[in-house]
Amino acid sequence: MQFKNLIAFMAVLITLVACNNDETILNSNEKGKLEVEFDNIFSGADLTLNNQLNTTSQGENLKIGKIKYIVSNIVLTKEDGTVFVYPKNQSYFIVDESDETKRVLELQDVPVGNYTQIKFGIGVDQAQYNLGATGQGDFLAQAEAADMLGSWDAGYKFIAFEGTFTSNTVSSDTPFMVHTGKTASNYNYTEITLSMPDKALVRTKITPEIHIMADVNKIIDGANKIKLSDNTAGGMGAMIMSGNNVSLITANLQEMFSVNHVHND
Repeated sequence: MQFKNLIAFMAVLITLVACNNDETILNSNEKGKLEVEFDNIFSGADLTLNNQLNTTSQGENLKIGKIKYIVSNIVLTKEDGTVFVYPKNQSYFIVDESDETKRVLELQDVPVGNYTQIKFGIGVDQAQYNLGATGQGDFLAQAEAADMLGSWDAGYKFIAFEGTFTSNTVSSDTPFMVHTGKTASNYNYTEITLSMPDKALVRTKITPEIHIMADVNKIIDGANKIKLSDNTAGGMGAMIMSGNNVSLITANLQEMFSVNHVHND
């Protein structure tokens, strides 16, 4: 009996020591790193550019040649409700399906802790844009190099979704271009808030990776159904870059992203 009691006492003691050690880590001023991976899919299937045939609920068949989007203004929330706002001047990224190195965002100097929620913007917020071209820092050149900026007056492309399509009314491969950003009537920047199924344990020696699935089908096939074949004009294919459809697509982005899992390696 005494031996069993000793074993039980030691188990409790080890648990308390482990908890205390963890609290010491969590309450320190130490910093770690965090990675956010964006994994583009189409209706649950891994996305392959250029050759893969993807069918929407509207019966349109897409071959996607480009999917890029600007991710910005990252905010992380701990399990105790503490919020960490990633420095704004470092918080603009371009996710590009064609470049594997552009699918993982590396965040530096993140306070150690157990994170349960992530928030980010799609696009460049209006306050940042209003600083003018000279107020954009290095990101302006990055956006220009990635073809995510038209003219300065036209503004940033928040999402660039391009390829070819066919449908019941369009028999041959026809180009499509879907770009979101500011229009004459709306700025169309939006923010996404996602809860994590597992805690991201940021430590000095642990760099978690938050694995986000991005279902690009939702861009035109979310709550708002948009047919590319309804947007052909002038013999240039389907072009959606202005008008009310851009706002409808922006609303669809709330369905596009979800956290699949978290690696704590």
